[in-house]
Amino acid sequence: MRTLALCGILTAFAIGSLSAQPGAQPASPDQKTILFVAGPKDHGAVDRHEYQKDLLVLKYCIDNMGLKNVRTRLYNGKAPDVRFLKTASAIVLEGSGDRTPEETHPLLPQDAVTDHKSYDPYTTDRLKQIDEMMKAGLGIVSIHYSTWINNELGGKYWLDWLGGVAPWGQDSAKVLVAKWSAAPVKSDHPILRGVTPWAYDQEEFFFKETMPTDPRRTPLLQVTRPAGGDVETVSWAVERPGGGRGFVFTGSDFHKNMEIEQHRRILVNGVLWAAKLEVPQGGASCSPPAELLK
Repeated sequence: MRTLALCGILTAFAIGSLSAQPGAQPASPDQKTILFVAGPKDHGAVDRHEYQKDLLVLKYCIDNMGLKNVRTRLYNGKAPDVRFLKTASAIVLEGSGDRTPEETHPLLPQDAVTDHKSYDPYTTDRLKQIDEMMKAGLGIVSIHYSTWINNELGGKYWLDWLGGVAPWGQDSAKVLVAKWSAAPVKSDHPILRGVTPWAYDQEEFFFKETMPTDPRRTPLLQVTRPAGGDVETVSWAVERPGGGRGFVFTGSDFHKNMEIEQHRRILVNGVLWAAKLEVPQGGASCSPPAELLK
């Protein structure tokens, strides 16, 4: 029964998101639209890399905060056509990286079908249009594996839009999966409102992001290893010239982490901030239905 109930919730969300989209409708001046883009579950055991399930939780939280003039849409697979992106205040991406042909990045082609340095003419033009939107103020959120960009041009865009990208060519054979202690960096950044230390399950992959010196970047969250050692930055925010904002959280490998209030809070806070919405003083708070957390 739980499985059937969950399927009903997922179907309701998917239909509700897509049926309201017969075409790109111009938003009113005070309308905020947040587009969630979940890559398909293309690998991993049950509860891991559950991109759509994760974003359904975040979408539910935004939808139930009582925000005025805010609408959300969820796409599963790939980001929609540019005409839909033009209606957005922020796009939220969670999916696999571009590193293998068997997986699907939510915005970029897989690196295996490119020359590893650039893209085909269609993709090149599409990315130029998206880049213009970023320069004009579009917000972007990148969660977990979606930060992994092997293609050289894609990586350059990611560094510009988000201030960091996963290292190219990491060895996946030596990945430690454990419970990590997370703590907010001492900062008055709005994304950290109401966020207190917590522990969550995570793979080690995404603790070594490439982050060149960038005055736009504000570190938000750091983790320590179970046995001690180096402190790693796993979340940060970027404010770009032109007003666009970027937020990264490299966690969320396990869907069960969405049961943790602090885990949900930093993600929802980050989505609100990227969309230029006010983050509550005590941080975002929501109680998703149990079936969305399964």
